[in-house]
Amino acid sequence: MPDTSRKSYADLFRTPEFTPLFLSSSAGIAAQTVSGLALGTLVFRATDSPLLSAVSMFGPALAQVLGATLFLSGADRLAPRATLAGLSLAFAVATAALALPGLPLWAMFAIVLAEGLIASLGGGVRWGLLNEILTEGGKSDDGKSDEGKRAGDKSGYMTGRSLFNMMSGVMQITGYAAGGALLTLLSPRLCLLLAACLYGTAAGLTLRLTRRPPRAFGRPSVAATRRTNALLWSSAPRRHVYLALWIPNGLVVGCESLYVSYDPGAAGILFACAALGMLAGDVAVGRLLPARLRPRLGIPLLMLLAAPYLVLFLRPPLPLTAVLVALASVGFAASLVQQERLVALTPDELAGHALGLHSAGMLTAQGVAAALAGTVAQYSSPATAMTVMAAGSLTVTLTLTVASRRSAADGGLWAARTGPRSRPRLG
Repeated sequence: MPDTSRKSYADLFRTPEFTPLFLSSSAGIAAQTVSGLALGTLVFRATDSPLLSAVSMFGPALAQVLGATLFLSGADRLAPRATLAGLSLAFAVATAALALPGLPLWAMFAIVLAEGLIASLGGGVRWGLLNEILTEGGKSDDGKSDEGKRAGDKSGYMTGRSLFNMMSGVMQITGYAAGGALLTLLSPRLCLLLAACLYGTAAGLTLRLTRRPPRAFGRPSVAATRRTNALLWSSAPRRHVYLALWIPNGLVVGCESLYVSYDPGAAGILFACAALGMLAGDVAVGRLLPARLRPRLGIPLLMLLAAPYLVLFLRPPLPLTAVLVALASVGFAASLVQQERLVALTPDELAGHALGLHSAGMLTAQGVAAALAGTVAQYSSPATAMTVMAAGSLTVTLTLTVASRRSAADGGLWAARTGPRSRPRLG
């Protein structure tokens, strides 16, 4: 039975401002997917280099670590509507620039790097705004509490993030399928221009949001970003949550990056099964799982995320492999549990920065893990590399579980009990 103590998915769309944020994010993800595939194809046709093609597609994710180091203080110190609209327009201009005929390769990679730098700020602003919209006790632009909200209720964010995760998976599958079809009919440059139009659509949808003031005072700066990063990292419970969000997840994405080399003829099936498993996990944890059970299932879900990949060393038949991949991907829902804990451990005025740091760190870890998995596979085999990455993920999960239990009164990542938490303080 669904947990009726939290918002349903239908309730989310009845929440003011959720729908325009959801639709603008959907258009942005569709644009990102189509543009990435088009750019990777364009670079491969120009260079015949799989490495350069892969870097052109995944370079922005790796560049987010620089953005998180330099610009993330703006996630809470800038007005969210204007920032999100401006970033979407910047992506539209950058994507259109990538379509310019005769653009040298170095210029393409410079634009890709710039996109990655600003993407980290966009993630922080978006997730901070989602938390503000769905968390009871938020403020509108007149500074007054929204009607019917009660301070301290954090349940809405996890349900909303669950729905965003599902939307992201669906849009990526649809975007890659549509992008592949478009590339058979149109040139990569025309597909890039289409993606630029989608980014423009995202900017227009963002303007339907209400104007809100920044959640924190002060000017964004590199120094402020460093100070806030250090403050967030100084708390052992938050530090353990970040590591649990980044490393086990990233290592398993490294396994996923080897689907093509593991079974070239069935890679599409494996990616589809992984998406199906992720969707099932998000629905179960985001809507069906009772709130009292969620904190106890974060670590088991992380273990489920990695354990099935250990079997692939035996090269099971494709049907069993597909089932194992789908089962493992259910474990990605652990991030919802850990994000709920992160929000509870973070002051509201730093929520955007904290969630942006999670997003940037996760994407960076995934990019690094994909490169690491490919290196291991190069010197052994894809099946061996998957086993190594999965074993590493399990080891990190167990290590963090033990360490967090020593530093948190409630049991850490594997919480021993639930209940109301006191409001976190800055110090």
